[in-house]
Amino acid sequence: MEALKGIKILDMTHVQSGPTCTQLLAWFGADVIKVERPGVGDATRGQLRDIPDVDSLYFTMLNHNKRSVTLNTKKDEGKAIFIKLIETCDVLVENFAPGALDRMGFSWERIQEINPRIIYASIKGFGPGPYEDCKVYENVAQCTGGSASTTGFRDGPPLVTGAQIGDSGTGLHLAFGIVTALFHRTTSGKGQRVTAAMQDGVLNLCRVKLRDQQRLAHGPLNEYSQAGQGIPFGEATPRAGNDSGGGQPGWILKCKGWENDPDAYVYFITQAAVWGNVCDIIGKPEWKEAPGYATPAERLDKISAIFDAIEEWTKTKDKFEVMEICNPLNIPCGPILSMKELSEQQSLRDTGTIVEVDHPERGKYLSVGNPVKLSDSPSDVKRSPLLGEHTDEILGEVLGLSTEEIKAAKSAGAV
Repeated sequence: MEALKGIKILDMTHVQSGPTCTQLLAWFGADVIKVERPGVGDATRGQLRDIPDVDSLYFTMLNHNKRSVTLNTKKDEGKAIFIKLIETCDVLVENFAPGALDRMGFSWERIQEINPRIIYASIKGFGPGPYEDCKVYENVAQCTGGSASTTGFRDGPPLVTGAQIGDSGTGLHLAFGIVTALFHRTTSGKGQRVTAAMQDGVLNLCRVKLRDQQRLAHGPLNEYSQAGQGIPFGEATPRAGNDSGGGQPGWILKCKGWENDPDAYVYFITQAAVWGNVCDIIGKPEWKEAPGYATPAERLDKISAIFDAIEEWTKTKDKFEVMEICNPLNIPCGPILSMKELSEQQSLRDTGTIVEVDHPERGKYLSVGNPVKLSDSPSDVKRSPLLGEHTDEILGEVLGLSTEEIKAAKSAGAV
Protein backbone atom coordinates (compact mmCIF):
# COMPACT_ATOMS: atom_id res chain seq x y z
CA MET A 1 0.00 0.00 0.00
CA GLU A 2 1.18 3.54 -0.75
CA ALA A 3 2.50 5.00 2.49
CA LEU A 4 0.95 8.48 2.05
CA LYS A 5 -2.24 7.46 0.25
CA GLY A 6 -5.08 9.83 1.11
CA ILE A 7 -2.84 12.82 1.84
CA LYS A 8 -3.45 15.79 -0.45
CA ILE A 9 -0.60 18.22 -1.12
CA LEU A 10 -1.26 21.70 -2.48
CA ASP A 11 1.98 22.20 -4.42
CA MET A 12 2.75 25.89 -4.97
CA THR A 13 6.44 25.19 -5.65
CA HIS A 14 8.61 25.82 -8.68
CA VAL A 15 12.12 25.20 -10.05
CA GLN A 16 14.02 22.65 -7.89
CA SER A 17 13.94 22.85 -4.09
CA GLY A 18 10.17 22.74 -3.59
CA PRO A 19 9.44 20.28 -6.42
CA THR A 20 12.08 17.91 -4.97
CA CYS A 21 10.11 17.88 -1.71
CA THR A 22 6.68 17.38 -3.27
CA GLN A 23 7.93 14.75 -5.73
CA LEU A 24 9.24 12.67 -2.84
CA LEU A 25 5.82 12.88 -1.16
CA ALA A 26 4.16 11.98 -4.46
CA TRP A 27 6.41 8.93 -4.86
CA PHE A 28 5.10 7.69 -1.52
CA GLY A 29 1.51 8.03 -2.68
CA ALA A 30 0.42 11.53 -1.71
CA ASP A 31 -1.92 13.24 -4.19
CA VAL A 32 0.21 16.20 -5.20
CA ILE A 33 -1.77 18.95 -6.95
CA LYS A 34 0.69 21.24 -8.69
CA VAL A 35 -0.73 24.75 -9.12
CA GLU A 36 0.65 26.60 -12.16
CA ARG A 37 -0.01 29.85 -13.97
CA PRO A 38 -2.29 29.45 -17.02
CA GLY A 39 -0.33 29.41 -20.26
CA VAL A 40 3.03 29.66 -18.46
CA GLY A 41 3.47 27.02 -15.77
CA ASP A 42 6.60 26.26 -13.81
CA ALA A 43 9.51 28.21 -15.28
CA THR A 44 11.55 25.04 -15.69
CA ARG A 45 9.12 23.67 -18.28
CA GLY A 46 10.93 25.89 -20.76
CA GLN A 47 14.41 26.06 -19.25
CA LEU A 48 17.37 24.11 -20.68
CA ARG A 49 15.23 22.49 -23.35
CA ASP A 50 16.93 19.81 -25.43
CA ILE A 51 13.87 19.26 -27.64
CA PRO A 52 11.98 22.31 -28.97
CA ASP A 53 8.51 23.09 -27.62
CA VAL A 54 8.27 20.23 -25.10
CA ASP A 55 8.76 20.16 -21.34
CA SER A 56 12.43 20.13 -20.42
CA LEU A 57 14.15 17.36 -18.52
CA TYR A 58 14.66 19.94 -15.78
CA PHE A 59 10.90 19.96 -15.29
CA THR A 60 10.01 16.34 -16.00
CA MET A 61 12.64 14.90 -13.64
CA LEU A 62 11.34 16.96 -10.69
CA ASN A 63 7.59 16.59 -11.16
CA HIS A 64 6.78 12.91 -11.47
CA ASN A 65 3.57 11.48 -10.00
CA LYS A 66 1.86 14.87 -9.76
CA ARG A 67 -1.32 16.38 -11.20
CA SER A 68 -1.28 19.85 -12.75
CA VAL A 69 -4.01 22.46 -12.39
CA THR A 70 -3.76 25.95 -13.82
CA LEU A 71 -4.97 28.79 -11.62
CA ASN A 72 -4.87 32.57 -11.77
CA THR A 73 -5.16 33.75 -8.18
CA LYS A 74 -5.24 37.41 -9.31
CA LYS A 75 -8.82 36.80 -10.42
CA ASP A 76 -11.52 36.68 -7.75
CA GLU A 77 -12.76 33.40 -9.19
CA GLY A 78 -9.24 31.98 -9.04
CA LYS A 79 -8.81 33.13 -5.47
CA ALA A 80 -12.07 31.40 -4.54
CA ILE A 81 -10.82 28.16 -6.06
CA PHE A 82 -7.52 28.56 -4.19
CA ILE A 83 -9.43 28.88 -0.91
CA LYS A 84 -11.32 25.69 -1.72
CA LEU A 85 -8.00 23.92 -2.33
CA ILE A 86 -6.71 25.10 1.05
CA GLU A 87 -9.89 23.80 2.66
CA THR A 88 -9.45 20.42 0.97
CA CYS A 89 -5.70 19.76 1.23
CA ASP A 90 -3.59 18.49 4.13
CA VAL A 91 -0.39 20.34 3.25
CA LEU A 92 0.49 23.52 1.37
CA VAL A 93 4.08 23.68 0.13
CA GLU A 94 5.70 26.80 -1.36
CA ASN A 95 9.13 28.16 -2.18
CA PHE A 96 8.22 31.66 -3.33
CA ALA A 97 10.34 34.71 -2.61
CA PRO A 98 9.92 35.93 0.99
CA GLY A 99 6.45 37.38 1.64
CA ALA A 100 4.91 36.40 -1.72
CA LEU A 101 1.92 34.49 -0.30
CA ASP A 102 1.36 37.16 2.33
CA ARG A 103 1.05 39.76 -0.44
CA MET A 104 -1.53 37.55 -2.11
CA GLY A 105 -3.58 37.77 1.07
CA PHE A 106 -2.70 34.31 2.35
CA SER A 107 -0.60 34.73 5.47
CA TRP A 108 -0.10 31.79 7.81
CA GLU A 109 -2.78 33.25 10.08
CA ARG A 110 -5.28 33.49 7.20
CA ILE A 111 -4.48 29.97 6.02
CA GLN A 112 -5.06 28.65 9.56
CA GLU A 113 -8.46 30.36 9.61
CA ILE A 114 -9.41 28.61 6.38
CA ASN A 115 -8.13 25.19 7.49
CA PRO A 116 -6.79 24.73 11.05
CA ARG A 117 -5.54 21.22 10.16
CA ILE A 118 -3.40 22.27 7.21
CA ILE A 119 0.39 22.12 7.37
CA TYR A 120 2.00 25.13 5.72
CA ALA A 121 5.53 24.25 4.58
CA SER A 122 8.05 26.68 3.10
CA ILE A 123 11.57 26.70 1.77
CA LYS A 124 13.43 29.98 2.18
CA GLY A 125 16.99 31.01 1.49
CA PHE A 126 17.76 32.09 5.04
CA GLY A 127 16.13 31.84 8.43
CA PRO A 128 15.29 34.89 10.54
CA GLY A 129 18.18 37.34 10.65
CA PRO A 130 19.96 39.91 8.53
CA TYR A 131 19.49 37.99 5.25
CA GLU A 132 15.93 36.68 5.69
CA ASP A 133 14.55 38.78 2.81
CA CYS A 134 17.21 37.70 0.33
CA LYS A 135 16.55 35.33 -2.56
CA VAL A 136 18.85 32.32 -2.76
CA TYR A 137 19.83 29.94 -5.52
CA GLU A 138 21.76 26.66 -5.39
CA ASN A 139 25.30 27.98 -5.49
CA VAL A 140 24.52 30.87 -3.16
CA ALA A 141 23.23 28.34 -0.62
CA GLN A 142 26.39 26.25 -0.97
CA CYS A 143 28.52 29.35 -0.39
CA THR A 144 26.55 30.73 2.56
CA GLY A 145 26.08 27.34 4.20
CA GLY A 146 29.79 26.50 4.53
CA SER A 147 30.15 23.99 1.72
CA ALA A 148 32.15 26.09 -0.76
CA SER A 149 34.68 27.38 1.77
CA THR A 150 35.60 23.80 2.68
CA THR A 151 35.54 22.34 -0.86
CA GLY A 152 38.46 22.35 -3.25
CA PHE A 153 42.21 22.26 -2.74
CA ARG A 154 44.01 24.29 -0.10
CA ASP A 155 45.90 26.41 -2.64
CA GLY A 156 42.87 26.97 -4.89
CA PRO A 157 39.59 28.93 -4.78
CA PRO A 158 36.42 27.75 -3.03
CA LEU A 159 34.35 25.35 -5.13
CA VAL A 160 30.69 24.43 -5.39
CA THR A 161 29.78 20.78 -5.74
CA GLY A 162 27.78 19.12 -8.51
CA ALA A 163 25.50 17.62 -5.87
CA GLN A 164 22.53 19.96 -5.48
CA ILE A 165 22.77 20.14 -1.72
CA GLY A 166 21.19 23.59 -1.59
CA ASP A 167 18.04 22.98 -3.61
CA SER A 168 17.41 19.24 -3.56
CA GLY A 169 19.06 18.85 -0.16
CA THR A 170 16.72 21.39 1.43
CA GLY A 171 13.75 19.83 -0.35
CA LEU A 172 14.59 16.53 1.34
CA HIS A 173 14.82 18.28 4.71
CA LEU A 174 11.40 19.88 4.17
CA ALA A 175 9.80 16.56 3.23
CA PHE A 176 11.00 15.12 6.54
CA GLY A 177 9.52 18.12 8.36
CA ILE A 178 6.17 17.70 6.59
CA VAL A 179 5.88 14.01 7.43
CA THR A 180 6.80 14.80 11.05
CA ALA A 181 4.08 17.48 11.20
CA LEU A 182 1.55 15.06 9.69
CA PHE A 183 2.39 12.53 12.39
CA HIS A 184 2.03 15.19 15.09
CA ARG A 185 -1.38 16.14 13.67
CA THR A 186 -2.69 12.63 14.34
CA THR A 187 -2.57 13.39 18.07
CA SER A 188 -2.95 17.18 18.18
CA GLY A 189 -5.53 17.57 15.43
CA LYS A 190 -3.81 20.77 14.34
CA GLY A 191 -1.59 21.78 11.49
CA GLN A 192 1.56 23.79 11.95
CA ARG A 193 4.14 25.87 10.13
CA VAL A 194 7.15 24.02 8.73
CA THR A 195 10.14 25.91 7.36
CA ALA A 196 13.48 24.83 5.96
CA ALA A 197 16.12 27.42 5.11
CA MET A 198 18.63 26.56 2.41
CA GLN A 199 21.53 27.96 4.41
CA ASP A 200 20.51 25.75 7.34
CA GLY A 201 20.14 22.66 5.16
CA VAL A 202 23.59 23.07 3.62
CA LEU A 203 25.15 23.68 7.03
CA ASN A 204 23.51 20.52 8.35
CA LEU A 205 25.14 18.55 5.53
CA CYS A 206 28.48 20.21 6.39
CA ARG A 207 28.34 19.43 10.09
CA VAL A 208 31.67 17.57 10.09
CA LYS A 209 33.34 20.76 8.94
CA LEU A 210 31.77 22.64 11.85
CA ARG A 211 33.13 19.83 14.03
CA ASP A 212 36.59 20.51 12.64
CA GLN A 213 36.23 24.24 13.21
CA GLN A 214 35.90 23.58 16.92
CA ARG A 215 38.70 21.03 16.99
CA LEU A 216 41.06 23.64 15.54
CA ALA A 217 41.03 25.43 18.90
CA HIS A 218 42.80 22.42 20.43
CA GLY A 219 45.49 21.85 17.83
CA PRO A 220 46.06 20.88 14.18
CA LEU A 221 43.68 18.58 12.31
CA ASN A 222 46.09 15.69 11.96
CA GLU A 223 43.94 13.70 9.55
CA TYR A 224 44.18 16.54 7.01
CA SER A 225 47.08 15.97 4.61
CA GLN A 226 48.45 19.47 5.18
CA ALA A 227 49.28 18.50 8.77
CA GLY A 228 51.62 15.77 7.58
CA GLN A 229 53.20 18.22 5.14
CA GLY A 230 53.99 20.68 7.93
CA ILE A 231 51.68 23.37 6.54
CA PRO A 232 50.18 25.45 9.37
CA PHE A 233 46.43 25.83 9.79
CA GLY A 234 44.61 29.15 9.74
CA GLU A 235 41.66 30.22 11.84
CA ALA A 236 38.97 28.43 9.82
CA THR A 237 38.38 24.87 8.64
CA PRO A 238 40.46 24.65 5.45
CA ARG A 239 39.78 23.14 2.07
CA ALA A 240 41.07 19.59 2.14
CA GLY A 241 41.12 18.44 -1.46
CA ASN A 242 40.16 14.78 -1.56
CA ASP A 243 41.10 13.98 2.03
CA SER A 244 38.55 11.60 3.51
CA GLY A 245 37.42 13.97 6.26
CA GLY A 246 37.49 11.16 8.82
CA GLY A 247 39.98 9.15 10.82
CA GLN A 248 40.87 6.92 7.88
CA PRO A 249 43.11 8.66 5.28
CA GLY A 250 41.66 8.58 1.77
CA TRP A 251 42.65 9.93 -1.63
CA ILE A 252 41.55 9.91 -5.27
CA LEU A 253 44.14 8.04 -7.34
CA LYS A 254 44.77 7.63 -11.05
CA CYS A 255 43.96 4.30 -12.68
CA LYS A 256 44.90 2.72 -15.97
CA GLY A 257 43.80 4.95 -18.86
CA TRP A 258 43.70 8.18 -16.86
CA GLU A 259 45.60 10.02 -19.60
CA ASN A 260 42.52 9.89 -21.87
CA ASP A 261 39.63 9.08 -19.55
CA PRO A 262 38.68 11.90 -17.16
CA ASP A 263 36.97 9.39 -14.86
CA ALA A 264 39.67 6.71 -14.70
CA TYR A 265 40.18 7.23 -10.99
CA VAL A 266 39.43 5.39 -7.76
CA TYR A 267 38.89 6.58 -4.21
CA PHE A 268 41.20 4.57 -1.96
CA ILE A 269 41.16 4.49 1.86
CA THR A 270 44.09 3.22 3.89
CA GLN A 271 42.02 1.87 6.76
CA ALA A 272 44.20 0.99 9.73
CA ALA A 273 42.68 -2.47 10.20
CA VAL A 274 43.77 -3.57 6.71
CA TRP A 275 47.09 -1.74 6.48
CA GLY A 276 48.90 -5.05 6.03
CA ASN A 277 46.71 -5.96 3.05
CA VAL A 278 47.40 -2.56 1.48
CA CYS A 279 51.13 -3.10 1.85
CA ASP A 280 50.91 -6.54 0.28
CA ILE A 281 48.95 -5.55 -2.85
CA ILE A 282 51.22 -2.58 -3.65
CA GLY A 283 54.40 -4.60 -3.16
CA LYS A 284 55.55 -2.91 0.05
CA PRO A 285 55.31 -5.73 2.65
CA GLU A 286 58.19 -4.21 4.60
CA TRP A 287 55.97 -1.23 5.53
CA LYS A 288 53.80 -3.41 7.76
CA GLU A 289 56.24 -3.27 10.65
CA ALA A 290 58.74 -0.65 9.55
CA PRO A 291 59.46 2.20 11.97
CA GLY A 292 57.47 5.22 10.88
CA TYR A 293 54.87 3.11 9.05
CA ALA A 294 53.55 0.53 11.52
CA THR A 295 50.88 2.68 13.22
CA PRO A 296 48.40 5.28 11.90
CA ALA A 297 49.99 8.03 13.99
CA GLU A 298 53.44 7.26 12.57
CA ARG A 299 52.09 7.36 9.01
CA LEU A 300 50.45 10.79 9.22
CA ASP A 301 53.52 12.70 8.03
CA LYS A 302 54.01 10.26 5.16
CA ILE A 303 50.46 10.21 3.76
CA SER A 304 51.43 11.90 0.49
CA ALA A 305 54.31 9.49 -0.12
CA ILE A 306 52.15 6.49 0.80
CA PHE A 307 49.42 7.46 -1.64
CA ASP A 308 52.01 8.12 -4.33
CA ALA A 309 53.15 4.52 -3.90
CA ILE A 310 49.59 3.20 -3.97
CA GLU A 311 48.94 5.22 -7.12
CA GLU A 312 51.87 3.59 -8.88
CA TRP A 313 49.97 0.34 -8.34
CA THR A 314 46.48 1.65 -9.23
CA LYS A 315 47.82 3.06 -12.51
CA THR A 316 48.50 -0.52 -13.62
CA LYS A 317 44.81 -1.50 -13.12
CA ASP A 318 41.53 -0.10 -14.35
CA LYS A 319 39.22 1.24 -11.64
CA PHE A 320 37.04 -1.87 -11.62
CA GLU A 321 40.03 -4.19 -11.31
CA VAL A 322 41.14 -2.18 -8.27
CA MET A 323 37.74 -2.84 -6.70
CA GLU A 324 37.83 -6.55 -7.58
CA ILE A 325 41.22 -6.93 -5.90
CA CYS A 326 40.58 -4.73 -2.86
CA ASN A 327 37.04 -5.66 -1.85
CA PRO A 328 37.80 -9.30 -0.89
CA LEU A 329 40.61 -7.91 1.28
CA ASN A 330 38.22 -5.43 2.99
CA ILE A 331 40.15 -2.46 1.64
CA PRO A 332 37.60 0.35 1.19
CA CYS A 333 37.63 1.84 -2.29
CA GLY A 334 35.26 2.96 -5.00
CA PRO A 335 35.52 3.91 -8.67
CA ILE A 336 34.75 7.41 -9.89
CA LEU A 337 31.57 6.71 -11.87
CA SER A 338 30.49 9.06 -14.63
CA MET A 339 26.87 9.91 -15.32
CA LYS A 340 27.13 7.76 -18.45
CA GLU A 341 28.30 4.78 -16.42
CA LEU A 342 25.60 5.30 -13.80
CA SER A 343 22.89 5.57 -16.45
CA GLU A 344 24.00 2.19 -17.82
CA GLN A 345 24.38 0.38 -14.47
CA GLN A 346 21.88 -2.47 -14.51
CA SER A 347 21.69 -2.86 -10.74
CA LEU A 348 20.40 0.72 -10.44
CA ARG A 349 17.71 -0.10 -13.02
CA ASP A 350 16.80 -3.25 -11.10
CA THR A 351 16.25 -1.37 -7.82
CA GLY A 352 14.32 1.49 -9.41
CA THR A 353 17.01 4.02 -8.56
CA ILE A 354 17.26 4.82 -12.27
CA VAL A 355 14.04 4.50 -14.24
CA GLU A 356 12.97 4.92 -17.84
CA VAL A 357 9.91 7.11 -18.21
CA ASP A 358 7.73 7.51 -21.29
CA HIS A 359 6.44 11.05 -21.91
CA PRO A 360 3.68 11.73 -24.48
CA GLU A 361 5.58 14.66 -26.05
CA ARG A 362 9.30 14.09 -25.48
CA GLY A 363 9.31 10.27 -25.60
CA LYS A 364 11.42 8.07 -23.32
CA TYR A 365 13.98 9.49 -20.94
CA LEU A 366 15.93 8.39 -17.88
CA SER A 367 15.29 9.78 -14.43
CA VAL A 368 16.21 9.10 -10.82
CA GLY A 369 13.60 7.12 -8.94
CA ASN A 370 12.84 7.17 -5.24
CA PRO A 371 16.14 6.74 -3.34
CA VAL A 372 14.25 5.64 -0.21
CA LYS A 373 12.88 2.10 -0.29
CA LEU A 374 10.03 0.84 1.92
CA SER A 375 9.44 -2.91 2.09
CA ASP A 376 5.62 -2.67 1.99
CA SER A 377 5.20 0.58 0.07
CA PRO A 378 6.86 0.46 -3.34
CA SER A 379 7.26 3.71 -5.28
CA ASP A 380 6.33 3.66 -8.94
CA VAL A 381 7.53 6.59 -11.02
CA LYS A 382 4.85 8.11 -13.25
CA ARG A 383 5.48 10.78 -15.86
CA SER A 384 5.20 14.47 -15.07
CA PRO A 385 1.93 16.20 -15.98
CA LEU A 386 1.38 18.42 -18.98
CA LEU A 387 0.51 22.00 -18.11
CA GLY A 388 -3.03 22.09 -16.74
CA GLU A 389 -3.60 18.47 -17.73
CA HIS A 390 -5.75 17.73 -14.67
CA THR A 391 -7.53 21.06 -14.24
CA ASP A 392 -11.04 19.78 -15.00
CA GLU A 393 -10.41 16.61 -13.01
CA ILE A 394 -9.28 18.49 -9.90
CA LEU A 395 -11.99 21.14 -10.05
CA GLY A 396 -14.66 18.51 -10.51
CA GLU A 397 -13.52 15.46 -8.54
CA VAL A 398 -11.50 17.11 -5.77
CA LEU A 399 -13.37 20.38 -5.25
CA GLY A 400 -16.83 19.24 -6.38
CA LEU A 401 -17.41 22.04 -8.90
CA SER A 402 -20.14 21.46 -11.43
CA THR A 403 -19.57 21.51 -15.18
CA GLU A 404 -21.18 24.95 -15.33
CA GLU A 405 -18.94 26.28 -12.57
CA ILE A 406 -15.85 24.95 -14.34
CA LYS A 407 -16.92 26.62 -17.56
CA ALA A 408 -17.53 29.89 -15.70
CA ALA A 409 -14.06 29.73 -14.12
CA LYS A 410 -12.50 29.18 -17.53
CA SER A 411 -14.41 32.04 -19.16
CA ALA A 412 -13.30 34.34 -16.33
CA GLY A 413 -9.65 33.44 -16.97
CA ALA A 414 -9.32 31.93 -13.49
CA VAL A 415 -7.97 28.58 -14.74
